[in-house]
Amino acid sequence: MDTGRYQRLTRPGAVKRILVRGTNWIGDAVLTTPALMAVRKGFPQARIALLAKPAIAELLHGHPAVDDIVLYRDPGPHAGLGGKLTLARLLRRGRYDLAMLFQNAFEAAALTALAGIPNRYGYATDGRSFLLTHRVPLTPKIRRSHQVHYYLELLRPLGIQVEPEPPTLRTTPDEDAEGIEHLRAFGVDAKKVLIGLNPGSVYGTAKRWLPERFAEVADRVAAEHGGVVLIFGGHGEEELGAALAGRMEAPTVVLSGRTTVRRLMALIKQCRLFITNDTGPMHIATAFGVPTVAIFGPTDPLTTSPFGSGHELVRHPVDCSPCLLRECPIDHRCMQGISVEMVHAAAMRQLQKVGVSPPSLALPLEGGGKGGGGAPVVYLDRDGTLNFDPGYLNQPEQLRLLPGAGQAVGRLNRAGFKTVVLSNQSGLARGLITQDQLEAIHQRLRELLAEEGARLDGIFVCPHHPDEGCACRKPAPGLVHRAQRELGVSPENAIVIGDKASDVELARNVGALAVFVRSGNVPEEEQARMAERGLAPDYVARDLTGAVRWILEMNKSELGGSVVGSYRRDETDELAT
Repeated sequence: MDTGRYQRLTRPGAVKRILVRGTNWIGDAVLTTPALMAVRKGFPQARIALLAKPAIAELLHGHPAVDDIVLYRDPGPHAGLGGKLTLARLLRRGRYDLAMLFQNAFEAAALTALAGIPNRYGYATDGRSFLLTHRVPLTPKIRRSHQVHYYLELLRPLGIQVEPEPPTLRTTPDEDAEGIEHLRAFGVDAKKVLIGLNPGSVYGTAKRWLPERFAEVADRVAAEHGGVVLIFGGHGEEELGAALAGRMEAPTVVLSGRTTVRRLMALIKQCRLFITNDTGPMHIATAFGVPTVAIFGPTDPLTTSPFGSGHELVRHPVDCSPCLLRECPIDHRCMQGISVEMVHAAAMRQLQKVGVSPPSLALPLEGGGKGGGGAPVVYLDRDGTLNFDPGYLNQPEQLRLLPGAGQAVGRLNRAGFKTVVLSNQSGLARGLITQDQLEAIHQRLRELLAEEGARLDGIFVCPHHPDEGCACRKPAPGLVHRAQRELGVSPENAIVIGDKASDVELARNVGALAVFVRSGNVPEEEQARMAERGLAPDYVARDLTGAVRWILEMNKSELGGSVVGSYRRDETDELAT
């Protein structure tokens, strides 16, 4: 690629009028806003027009990156070949110097070529390369990146700065006031804790979490915070919204199919919490900074999750996800495996971030004592956290404790914590290890810890194959629930320590603090996985010693639950200074 030829476009005065072909879906359009702002910065003197369908035009009306909007009405006057020629003539009158194609379709390139726009810039997709004057290769790496990066990377050959910023949307003060008045017409005080639910999905039923579980979560959150539930949805989802409200005891307002895009934006902006499937309104909520719980099943969070850190993903990993299908051809296991408890715990953490009745985490003081609600507990991963990870451990003589691990567990014992190992052991189902061998390994683990003056209160394993979709394989909460039943440990006073992204996700699923230790084999890869899934541990430690030090220092400071869901600091940064 001749980058010099591309970068000549950004020279002062080279381009005075730009036409951006926007995407057709609301969620995609929200995720293009960082790229739109980058275009604005890269061409500060140019006038930017957006060619978009009516819904996207509404969404981005008044956005600071857009000067003009050209409506693309199909269905309507721009449908069919004749309609496309009519639109091309309209665009020709705009005298655009550059067409920037965020949409990947062949049609987008054909329209701008028919309109005689001299510079046509976009990804080389859909057989349209010959219609583009400036083609950007779509590499596998870009294709698999988050959509915010996907649209930004299109601009890189131009020499435009592509540092990602969060997506942004704008409403006017009048629109915000009208939204509040709209709620008052339903008898809702906007000062209440407004809980937004988006239980549908225009894309298909595969993306929908179970309506009865949406209802149960919303009822619980509303009851705990004196809240009102606003049920959102598009046209055609009115029946779903009404059915959901019929299941609930909390005060509800069904807005499904009853809002314009602008009214939808203004009302979502008023919410203190938004619980949603992977949909366009999910991205609207996060663009306004509304704390969001996003439920993912068949779609890929690597590419379409809410961008940034002000949200939580809840998912039940199964081998067939992401499948990207509209309808599930089997048992919808990716959504069936997401429990009410998982989503409720995520909702509580999100509300706590904005100071809505934060729950307390009563941890013990060093030297004994218990917090409220049962014995506090530290859930420990095994390989890479307590002992060296040899790749696959199937003989007791292979087990070696990591340096300092025994002393760290002993400190937890003396501080009044129960210590419980949770481990995925699919080797049992695969035939790689027998139950006798596993028991021998765990006996050896107990013996080595005892030599250091430490003990474990329990060891719980998931023996299932990953394909079985069980409820106990981490990050699913089954092992934690079993420990709560059998050991009497508190569901509130809990911390998970592990070297895998799945350990951090488990903590999020059960409402526990999460500590990531870098003592496993591939800490950088696991931290990258966490970033992809929108997971942020509460603390990152070099090893178990550092993790326990942080826990006990936190107790002495009496910080308690104020750190739940927040990222405090990274011990590895401190060690490097």
